[in-house]
Amino acid sequence: MSSLLSRLRLVTVDVTGTLIAYRGQLGDYYCMAAKSAGMPCPDYARVHEGFKLAYADMSRRHPCFGHAAAMPTADWWWKTCVRDSFVRAGYDYDDETFERIFRRIYSTFGSAAPYAVFPDAQRFLRWLRKEGLVVGIVSNAEHRYRDVVLPALGLNQGSEWDFGVFSGVVGVEKPDPRIYEAALEQAAAVTGGVAPGEALHIGDSLRKDYAPARSLGMHALLLDRFRTAEAERWRRSGVPVLPDLVAAQEWLASPGGAADQPVTAR
Repeated sequence: MSSLLSRLRLVTVDVTGTLIAYRGQLGDYYCMAAKSAGMPCPDYARVHEGFKLAYADMSRRHPCFGHAAAMPTADWWWKTCVRDSFVRAGYDYDDETFERIFRRIYSTFGSAAPYAVFPDAQRFLRWLRKEGLVVGIVSNAEHRYRDVVLPALGLNQGSEWDFGVFSGVVGVEKPDPRIYEAALEQAAAVTGGVAPGEALHIGDSLRKDYAPARSLGMHALLLDRFRTAEAERWRRSGVPVLPDLVAAQEWLASPGGAADQPVTAR
């Protein structure tokens, strides 16, 4: 029986939780920025929870980082989200102070500083390309991942990946299957055409990565880098779940080792 690798022409990969991870907690960076402006911010955990609520609210009201509203990302979407994060945590700063805090936060998250690359990421992506596959990035992120963050982390277009589909750029986000359709279309510009059955997506979310990719007929694989209880439920439902990209490489190359089943997100 042939390996899945021999039947693929395209592999798309999620970013956060798959290729890179955050260093520390987001609340740490927000509170450090506030303290740098001379403002107290003692409860890092409360700010972190405030951010999660603010981000979810902004994503619901203005998806894809305000793409449909055609507003500048830095000056509108993120500024609104960051201010709301602090307000929900009980911190409300005057406009001048908040501007200093926001600029520091925005600059930090537009650099490599708060991120770490998993040690197997670059090697795996280069291996795929060496095997003759097209590699695409599919991420719910805005243009700074493409333009600044990934290159700063040594994950470069042309050496680690061939094209990227970023929600803040294309205006559609996971779990909408259209973001995977966009990836197939971009791959077609490189290869002349890729059928869904010739493509594999790798991510870390059943709802955002596995289910929508499978709904189009793509192959899919999930990583569980942090040994979560949720991943055990995925395995029991028949989803292929592996601990890292080293295991993914072995899985792809092994004959008959990559049979996967469609699954409904839950």
